[in-house]
Amino acid sequence: MKRFHIHLAVDDLDRNIGFYSTLFGCEPTVRHHDYAKWMLDDPRVNFAISNRSAKLGLDHLGIQAEDGDELQEIKQRLDATQGRIETQEQAACCYMRSDKYWITDPQGIAWESFHSLSEIPTFNDQKAPSDGENPFACRPSESKASSCCGG
Repeated sequence: MKRFHIHLAVDDLDRNIGFYSTLFGCEPTVRHHDYAKWMLDDPRVNFAISNRSAKLGLDHLGIQAEDGDELQEIKQRLDATQGRIETQEQAACCYMRSDKYWITDPQGIAWESFHSLSEIPTFNDQKAPSDGENPFACRPSESKASSCCGG
């Protein structure tokens, strides 16, 4: 069964963790110094926040597949939109390794369709922003100025 995904960029991670933990009635499923995620069953959503982006608010939306077959079913629907799709295999982002398909909707909102394969110990495979590297390499090429993730 698929899960809706929402990722928000926030300014104060701890304050937002407190707010969303109260709103959802539970603590995050995953928590790091720069990222938190709630895997909720009611409603069935993967809700993530991070403080890695200069632009606050909605970062991207998505659909998380339970397995590779379900991801391919989503990919067929993406193909039918005739939009530009970016494929990322074994992408490292948001402390997970995932296969992904990115597309941008007519309003310019990035949509991530993904199947998470395994946990990883880092946010992504890039160096920290202070090292001068782009920390958002998991985003589609047309949206790299923003943040990343799925997980």
